[in-house]
Amino acid sequence: MHFVDAETVHRNLDYPYLMDVLQAAHRDAPPTAEHMVSDEPDGGENLFVTLVGWKRAGGVAVKMVGVFPENLSLQPPQASVQGLVALFDPFTGAPQLVADGEAMTFRKTAADSGLGARLLSREDSETLLVVGAGGLAAHVVQAHLAARPSLRRIRVWNRTQERAEALIARLNISQVDVAVARDLDSAVADADIISCVTMAQEPLVKGELLKPGAHIDLIGAYRPDMREADDAVMARGTIFVDCRNGMKGIGELSRPVDGGVINWEDINADFYELVQGSHLGRQSRDEITVFKNVGGGHLDLFTAIALKDRLA
Repeated sequence: MHFVDAETVHRNLDYPYLMDVLQAAHRDAPPTAEHMVSDEPDGGENLFVTLVGWKRAGGVAVKMVGVFPENLSLQPPQASVQGLVALFDPFTGAPQLVADGEAMTFRKTAADSGLGARLLSREDSETLLVVGAGGLAAHVVQAHLAARPSLRRIRVWNRTQERAEALIARLNISQVDVAVARDLDSAVADADIISCVTMAQEPLVKGELLKPGAHIDLIGAYRPDMREADDAVMARGTIFVDCRNGMKGIGELSRPVDGGVINWEDINADFYELVQGSHLGRQSRDEITVFKNVGGGHLDLFTAIALKDRLA
C-alpha cells in the first residue's frame, strides 16, 4: 500500500482516459454507495464528508474530505477541499492505496461533468462558459475540452474579475480563444455549454437567456440551500443526473420541485440509463439539456480503481 500524491494523481488521470473509464463503469450494475455528511459543531459552513463505494470483485473506496469554503481567504490560501481517498481489496479488505483527496475529487468531479457533456451536449458546441473561478474550474475546462474538441471559445465569469483573470493565466490553452466574461447575462446568451462551479445560494444562470441547443452543467450546488440555475432553466430544459441516489437532498433539484416548477418524474435519466441505452439523451439540435452533477461514492470508487490500474 502506498500514498499517491496530488501530482501523480493529476498526471495519471487525464480526462480522456478517466471519462472512458467512467462511461464503461456505467455499463454494469451500480455498486453499493453510502455517504455521511457531518456539519460543523455549533454551526458554520464547514462540512466533513465520508463516502463509501463498494463493488464486489472490484474494490472498496472510502473518501474522507473536509469542505471548508473560507480556506481560500486564508493567508496563505489553502484548498477548500482536503482529505484522502483510500482503496481496499474487495476480497481481503487490505488497503491498496491512499491518494490525495483534493486531486481525486477534482479529477472525479470534472470527468463526471465532462462525461455529461459527451453524452448530452451538441457535438458542434463551440463556446464554453465557466461560471466560477475556484480550484475546480481549471479542471472543468480541461474535461469539457476533452469531451468536445469542437470548442473554439472559452469564457470565464466570476464575481471577482481578478480571480477569473488569474484562472485564465493558469490555463495555458492554445488554439482556443479564452477571455473573461464581463457580463454574465450576455455570456449565458452566447454559450453552447455553461458549466457552473460556484458556492451560490441563489441562481446565477437565467433560463430565459439560454440559446436553443444549450447544455447546462451544474456542479456547485451540493447543499439543500444552494442553487446555480433559476426556475426557467429547469422549466425549459430536459433534466438529467449522473446518479439518482442522493439527488433529493440537493437544492438545485429539490427547490424547484418544492416550488411546483418540476416533478421528480421530470428527471429523465441518469448515466446508467444513458450509457446502457434505455434513454437516448438529447433528442434534437434545439433541445436544452440540463445536467446536475450529484456525485457519490460510486464515482470515487471508479476513479480510485482507474488510478490503481494506471499505476500497476
